[in-house]
Amino acid sequence: MGMKKFISAIVVGIAVMVGATSAMAEKIKVAGIYTVPVQQKWVATLHRALDASEKAGNIEYVFSEKVANTDYVRVMREYAESGVNLIVGEAFGISREARKVAKDYPNVAFLMGDPGKESGENFSVFDNYIHEPCYLMGVIAGSMTKTNKIGMVGGYPIGEVNRLFHAFMAGAKSVNPDVEFKVSFIGSWYDPPKAKEFAFAQVEAGVDVLYAERAGVVDAAREKGIIAFGNVNDMNKEENGTDVVVASALWHMENAIDHAVGLVKEGKFTAENYKEWTMMQKGGASLSPFYEFDAKIPAEAKAKVEELAAQIKAGEFEVEINDAEPKSTF
Repeated sequence: MGMKKFISAIVVGIAVMVGATSAMAEKIKVAGIYTVPVQQKWVATLHRALDASEKAGNIEYVFSEKVANTDYVRVMREYAESGVNLIVGEAFGISREARKVAKDYPNVAFLMGDPGKESGENFSVFDNYIHEPCYLMGVIAGSMTKTNKIGMVGGYPIGEVNRLFHAFMAGAKSVNPDVEFKVSFIGSWYDPPKAKEFAFAQVEAGVDVLYAERAGVVDAAREKGIIAFGNVNDMNKEENGTDVVVASALWHMENAIDHAVGLVKEGKFTAENYKEWTMMQKGGASLSPFYEFDAKIPAEAKAKVEELAAQIKAGEFEVEINDAEPKSTF
């Protein structure tokens, strides 16, 4: 090969590499569609992850909040028509209709909160599988209760809540077979006064530990002078839980969003279930720090939690997923 040809081959090679790199560096357009304000903790988890991706320079991010289910499909279509590459949202109330939109826009990737299966070529689903840190919280709760009665206040008895309750109960039972549970659902995703009222009733029944699946329960625990455990967000820090909330089961969507964005950029996005991306092994779930409770938790329980967390991450311990409605045991 002559020197000129050799140099031009290098130039071509560099151009190809630069082209590939700039394709990867190119931002994609992502739209978030939410039925509630972005402050609501479930949606806040998605919003935070997408915001982080935008700050990292990976995406251009736009979003619509407080979109009623009756308007949702229209908003999906509007974003798809506007040239976004990825739509992230929640299809719980409109599963069938959302899948139809995805079918109509095969060049747009969809990552939707949905209890069903992935669909077609471009409709991926996720849900928050944070049952593993819930099990770990149960171990601590079962070790700290003195009355052996634990209260749990949730929104609705649907799979994504039920599996968390069952895991929490199983964790508590694993260290304290005598523990009993009072389970209540308030029939709302956001009604702090009602959640507080239900928690008060549980305290009257003798519980000395509360699992706060919904907002309002932490306030009840504070007023009654008992401890609580948090859900999805860090309730010790974000819901006035200092000296009340021992730990929270946290949900993280950053890795799942990065995975989806990377696939869209590479042109390799397909329909899949992102379940694993919301679990501990892939960084989708974790147990918060214990903060001021660090010295108050029995040493044996702390050691057990540390050991179990390591086993879960290594794939050596599996927390059962049970989506059936949990019942009170006393």
